[in-house]
Amino acid sequence: MVKLNDIKTPIKKELKKFNLAFPKYMNSNIPLLNILTKYIIRRKGKQIRPMLVFLTAKMLGETNSSTFTAASLIELLHTATLIHDDVVDESYERRGFLSINALWKSKIAVLLGDFLLSKGLLLSLENNEYDQLQIVSEAVREMSEGELLQIQNSRKLNITESLYYEITRKKTAALIAACTTCGARSVTKDTTVLKDFKKFGENVGMAFQIKDDLLDYENSNLIGKPTGNDIKEKKVTLPLIYALEHAVAKDRKHIIHLIRKKNNKTKAISEIITYVKNKGGIEYAVSKMNAYKDTAVRILDKFENSQSRQALIELVNFTITRNK
Repeated sequence: MVKLNDIKTPIKKELKKFNLAFPKYMNSNIPLLNILTKYIIRRKGKQIRPMLVFLTAKMLGETNSSTFTAASLIELLHTATLIHDDVVDESYERRGFLSINALWKSKIAVLLGDFLLSKGLLLSLENNEYDQLQIVSEAVREMSEGELLQIQNSRKLNITESLYYEITRKKTAALIAACTTCGARSVTKDTTVLKDFKKFGENVGMAFQIKDDLLDYENSNLIGKPTGNDIKEKKVTLPLIYALEHAVAKDRKHIIHLIRKKNNKTKAISEIITYVKNKGGIEYAVSKMNAYKDTAVRILDKFENSQSRQALIELVNFTITRNK
């Protein structure tokens, strides 16, 4: 598997400049806010979203100030949504570290998320990036709708495959699509190109989320057992949906009972995971993930080959082969 650092090669200078500038956008006169934002910056993730912005822009032209604004805007809003998600999910860990709400409680976490959201909005307005602001604002709206749609339906545990795709498109794919659309918009106004990269980002986002679903069924901790976190949280994802849709009534009723009543018991989680695997849920989800990946890569075929284009393809492949 290609390493993430190798994929970053064409945009190494851009990422270095971005990482130096980005913390400044979080500055505040409030000491507590600076403590919180420094904690976040020290625990940054893979930076896949800024990478998508820079690689898309560089593939189509030369990165510029608009590209850097786009990357910063999206990273600010993405960070805000992660903080809010941890509060909503009552999650006390993020990327192997204690979450903001675990250390400073939910009230402070919500206010920090609001602060970062406002910083992103102001950044785009100060740089007259109204198109980017519209693209990202629409994505945030979709993400909120997706979360509420999932909550509304998860209580009944009756999410169908088509509903799952709608939720995933809103919750995850919308922001990935905003990355590639904003990256493209920073170097071109060609509406056809912008539509292509929105569709590209949506397909990457769908594949990305399905991979997340699959990780829940893979050996992903020190003792070699699947985490089953989605099951514990009663989240119905694609492997489980497929298994339930192809189950006889008696088995379906039993599995749903386990999810409702015994979702925190190791034995029950193990039984559910085994059932999903035996019913072909994993293979089906993998096939759908690869289909979305292939669709995304085909969109890039119409563009001239370059180091940035190849790195973008490798980044797509990385998102579906990662182990966390």
